[in-house]
Amino acid sequence: MIGRLRGLVAEIGEDEAMIDVAGVGYVVRCGARTLSRLPAAGEEALLHVETQWGEQTGMTLYGFLTRDERRTFLALKAIQGVGPKAALAVLDVLPPAELAQAVARQDKALVARAQGVGPKLALRIVVELKDKPLTAGPAAFAPIDMGSPAAAAAPSAAGEAVAALMSLGVAEVNARRVIDQAVMRLGEDAEIAVLIKAGLQELGR
Repeated sequence: MIGRLRGLVAEIGEDEAMIDVAGVGYVVRCGARTLSRLPAAGEEALLHVETQWGEQTGMTLYGFLTRDERRTFLALKAIQGVGPKAALAVLDVLPPAELAQAVARQDKALVARAQGVGPKLALRIVVELKDKPLTAGPAAFAPIDMGSPAAAAAPSAAGEAVAALMSLGVAEVNARRVIDQAVMRLGEDAEIAVLIKAGLQELGR
């Protein structure tokens, strides 16, 4: 089973990317959000992969930029009525941390924003994901006191780095793009200052 791929981006299509690993091209199905955050063709990418088998389709690889996204994909797929396409659609509109918050609030309307996910399926998702960890952080599903700002989840290093770039006048979409690329290169444990520096260097190219 393939669990991770590190290689050069060979092609990016509408719903998949080809990653060249030592001369072998792996076709990996990805959500739109993941595809939009991949580096340009010819640059290195790291994808966390879920390998699935089907009698008619054979082996299919699903790719994610973080372990949390892969973990959330599996949690969504375990829900009756949620196939790979719907799971990717949910992740397109709600990254794992935001989905965890929506589940904690039982906000089915937010989940229903995903393409192909109706109100009934959205309700099933928020009910069945309750108490299931979607992120590696502690207390991902702790009850939220909406009246207390201190109760909000602590921002991630990547989130703070994005906010720092935005405070310098960088558009949010560009800030997220360069910080996501920095996280892919430096790892999810990289410090905020390191991510900011890498993001600024990417913007300066």
